[in-house]
Amino acid sequence: MNKTLLTLLLATSLTISTAEATEKVAVVNQSVLNKAAVKKTASDEVVFAANSPQLANLKIEPVIEITASATSPLNGKITFDENYTSRISSPILGRALSIKAQIGDKVKAGQVLMTIDSPELGSALADARKAYADLQLKNKAFARNSLLLEGGVIARKDLEASQSDLAQAVAEEQRANARLKNLGAQRNGDESFMLRAPIAGVVVDRQVNPSSEVRPDAPAPLFIITNPEHLWASIDLPERDLAKVVPGQKLAIQVDAYPDEIFSGNIDSIGVMVDPTTRRINVRCSVQSRGKLKPEMYAQISPLNTQNIKVIRLANTALITEGLYSYVFVEVSPNHFKKRRVSLNSQEREFATVKSGLSVGERVITSGAFLLNSELAVAK
Repeated sequence: MNKTLLTLLLATSLTISTAEATEKVAVVNQSVLNKAAVKKTASDEVVFAANSPQLANLKIEPVIEITASATSPLNGKITFDENYTSRISSPILGRALSIKAQIGDKVKAGQVLMTIDSPELGSALADARKAYADLQLKNKAFARNSLLLEGGVIARKDLEASQSDLAQAVAEEQRANARLKNLGAQRNGDESFMLRAPIAGVVVDRQVNPSSEVRPDAPAPLFIITNPEHLWASIDLPERDLAKVVPGQKLAIQVDAYPDEIFSGNIDSIGVMVDPTTRRINVRCSVQSRGKLKPEMYAQISPLNTQNIKVIRLANTALITEGLYSYVFVEVSPNHFKKRRVSLNSQEREFATVKSGLSVGERVITSGAFLLNSELAVAK
């Protein structure tokens, strides 16, 4: 039995040793392949073989030039364009019967949003009907008195009295009809009031449920309808930057939802006073949202230089920082990269502007620069 156990132990030991040896050979072979894929040509250059697997991890983009910012990026927020927004409340007191529109629905101008049961509307209808009936009666009385006056049966003062009553009846009917018109109702209608959309757009907020009481003096609107293609941006401009912005100035706008995209805009108006607490001025801007921006998004807004000064912009992922200096890898030729020192003008959260060291049109590695820097260090 001891011999059998010894035999099993020896077989297991041989199997483990063989596996370890195979693994070490695989690691050595991979190392040889990697070294064969990376060729050192100079202390700051790396050349990959055409079939090198490292190339799949590199993203290469051309250097672009943009208009320089007049200030550092400013905090802002995307808001509704009030010229294309309607906050709708009920003009009468009543109770919601049915809701015809939900958040996100596209509506047309005049479309019914909700139906309201309103005794106030019933009172307005009763006033209009009463005024109409009284007008008919006073009109007949005036016509009859006119005939009686011609026959000498009544005095002129009786005709004048009926004429005055008719004028009052006309005024009362006009008042009652104006009230109905303001409510969007007709004299022969019922007490169900139809709340309609005044503009076309998208329902972005609803603050009413079936059977809820609605009233004209409610603090919040029942519906908010807006056109999402038209948006504003609001900037809290520091007092020290007031001289750097003017109405009509172009803007570069970035949001967290689309970090690699820049949206365009223009300054529409600058506030007339400084907030005494924050020492900032409100600046209203129009935005070209391209259907992507949403109200209440936070944004980084950069007013662009009015003198059209251009600077080179580079993604921060392309930069290698070593001590006090920054470097990038420039594509010299296909699969051939050279490490180059650059001077930065400014550096923000996602991008940096380059003062010197790069030219427009050169191709640099924007993703995988750290990998290439490691390959360069290994090759040294």
